[in-house]
Formats: sequence, C-alpha cells, structure tokens
Amino acid sequence: MTSERIRDPETDELLTPKNAAVVIIDYQPVQVNSIASMDRQSLVDNIVGLAKIARAYELPIVHSTVNVQTGLNKPPIPQLRQVLGDLPTYDRTSINAWEDREFVDAVKSTGRGKLVMAALWTEACLTFPTLDALREGYEVYPVVDAVGGTSLISHEVALRRIEQAGARPITWVQLLCELQRDWSRKETVGDFTRLFIETGGTAGLQFAYDRDER
Repeated sequence: MTSERIRDPETDELLTPKNAAVVIIDYQPVQVNSIASMDRQSLVDNIVGLAKIARAYELPIVHSTVNVQTGLNKPPIPQLRQVLGDLPTYDRTSINAWEDREFVDAVKSTGRGKLVMAALWTEACLTFPTLDALREGYEVYPVVDAVGGTSLISHEVALRRIEQAGARPITWVQLLCELQRDWSRKETVGDFTRLFIETGGTAGLQFAYDRDER
C-alpha cells in the first residue's frame, strides 16, 4: 500500500500537469460537420472532455482557429467555447498551424516539452503541426479519439504517418489517468471522477456505480 515517492512532475517521463500543454486546433462547425471517420457527437464529447481535463488539471492550453477573422469560417463550436471562452484564440490563414508565428510563439511560451494535441482534420491540421513540432524536439501526444478525418482511411493513414515520425498516440481516458496517477493526489480525485462520468458514456456510468457500491 506504499506508493513510491512522487516523481518530479517537471522531469517525469509520463505526462503530468507540470510538463505538458494541450493544443486544440480548428474545432469549428465546417470541420466538425465534414468528419466521416467517427461519430460526430462522440467527437464533440471527446474534445470537450479533453478541454475540461486540461482545465481541471491546470495545463496550459493553446487554442487555434482558421479563417475566422477573414470571415471565411465560423468560430469554434459552442460546446468548446463554453469551456475555453476566457482563453485567447490564435486565428490564422495557414492550414498548418506551425506556420503561424503567433501560434508557435504561444506554444513555446508555455515552456512545456510535451504537447497533447487535437485537431481537425487528422490528415492535415493535426499531421502538419505534429511533424513540425517533432522536428523541433517536442514530444507530441495526439488524442486519437478526439480527432477525425474526412474518411476513415485518411484518418488512419495520417495517424500511422505521425506515429512513424515519433508521435505518441493517447486517448482522453489514458490522459486523465496519467495526469491523476495516484489516488493520494486528493485535490483532483473529485475532478477525475466527474470528468470520467461526464465523458465516459457507459464506462463512466459503470465507474460511478462501482464507486457508489464501495
């Protein structure tokens, strides 16, 4: 029953609230409505869950949109704006967010070397900044159940491409467990349970049932 001494959260090899940042790119109506690789409602639930996890564990969040200021695209979906509403949004015209100076400066200003990244589409707005960030020495963790492509094959090939380049795929549940890591971190146990239930669907309901039975 004795856990090892809690590791240095800034140098830990695993993700912690002190060594990771979350990057969210282009969850706008046109992009969400064009997703064909997974159920769109599940996609929305998962990206909102990811944003809530980042806020609960106080990870820096870099949020980017494309072509809102030009009038060619709409702001992010309201479910995500509700969670991220008070944070700055870095709008750009480039498909590859890493080719936008303000976005890259915002990522670098977090001081974090591990980037938990989600973007639409997988084959473009996730792939391109992931490859560039990897080349600059970042560790990139694409949240595979919170991203989607215009077809299943486009999504899967894009994930294979970035994984072969060194990206480290993760799911929102894995991220939540990795940030919590130890139930002795009691200050976030309540957030863990709430987020698991809110985002976990059937699994979340079973977790809640098991918890209540104990």
